Amino acid sequence: MLYFDESYMLFIGKSQTTFYDEVAFHSSCYQLYMKEILMPFKLVYYGNEILKDVAEEVKNIDHKIIDLIDIMFNIMYKEKGIGLAAPQINIQSRIIILDITMSDGPSMALVNPVIIGISDNKESYDEGCLSLPGISADILRPFQVSVKGYTPKGKEVQIDADGLLARVFQHEIDHLNGILFIDHLENYQRKELTSDLKKIKKLNRL
Repeated sequence: MLYFDESYMLFIGKSQTTFYDEVAFHSSCYQLYMKEILMPFKLVYYGNEILKDVAEEVKNIDHKIIDLIDIMFNIMYKEKGIGLAAPQINIQSRIIILDITMSDGPSMALVNPVIIGISDNKESYDEGCLSLPGISADILRPFQVSVKGYTPKGKEVQIDADGLLARVFQHEIDHLNGILFIDHLENYQRKELTSDLKKIKKLNRL
């Protein structure tokens, strides 16, 4: 995330009142800064063409990618999600983030993630999506997956995941390949969502 890493140095030798005044000032500045940084980025919704496209591989993990990952985390937390892919904020790059610490899982970002193995056993689970607000459905997915990718520091990692972590990986990597969770539904199930999907499309105009 983005922090005022050295701001505490400003407060040495100051009175407690001045200390809290300056903490409030820097907090306010940070909020304004984040508002300005996040302004160009917002969620896109079902119906936006970018959600159908295959995202492009990241060639170099530089400061722009690190900043983008910070922005993605801020948007995800603001929208109370547990995962987000770059195409969901109109960025056609192969980047995903997730945070399932509420279920004793990890918080992480992966660049150029690829699923390299799946289990035969599958599990159905109720899924939703920030790009499809108000819609959820039981989706059958492999219970275990192996994923390769790069950390924001450029280190290649392989993660063997099961349960919720495996599901979030699959859901977010689907986004990088132009696939939404409703694409896993039967045709008759998707037809039942027609009215809701029409309403969600309109959110892209706001």
